[in-house]
Amino acid sequence: MPFPTLAASERVALLEPPTGVVDIVIDTDTYNEIDDQFAVTYALLSPERIHVEAVYAAPFHNDRSAGPADGMRKSYDEILRLLARLGRSPEGFAHQGATEWLPAPDQPV
Repeated sequence: MPFPTLAASERVALLEPPTGVVDIVIDTDTYNEIDDQFAVTYALLSPERIHVEAVYAAPFHNDRSAGPADGMRKSYDEILRLLARLGRSPEGFAHQGATEWLPAPDQPV
């Protein structure tokens, strides 16, 4: 898969810290490890710097899940728990993600 070529000046410009509020979408395996709960909570409690447009549950597979689909569902449930504790509605904001791994870079799931 070819990547676009950027001039050195363009690469340097892209490394500049953003100014103002940054719009983001979070794709997270929140049930996998504790760091994601902190990251999601920090982002949601920092509206002066970050505008979270949506949160998507990502798949994972380890000893805490039966496979990618189970990991994604557990992460989605964890997102719902976080939002409930923060008093935020999940409607139109929290979404289930892929239930399997990408088979190839050009084949979305």
